Amino acid sequence: MYVFIGEGSNFPSGIFTTLENAKEWIDKYSLNGILNKYPIDMGVYDWAIKEDFFTIKNEYQKESKFIQRFICASMEHFHFEDGSLK
Repeated sequence: MYVFIGEGSNFPSGIFTTLENAKEWIDKYSLNGILNKYPIDMGVYDWAIKEDFFTIKNEYQKESKFIQRFICASMEHFHFEDGSLK
């Protein structure tokens, strides 16, 4: 799934099944923000460990406070300005 989070927002404003649909919507409204491809039916934390993008090195990295805020720079992602891919 592709999840779009607009500039300055804490929450997604669009979720899409294809990159093409997401890009079309972002272009239509000349949006600024980030489009991330998220794994389905698993959290990013578990996905990053499974794909060897993240290795637990400290005990605090097993805690819920860490896991609930976890994001991985290795996720496929795109930056948009005024609806255009940057």
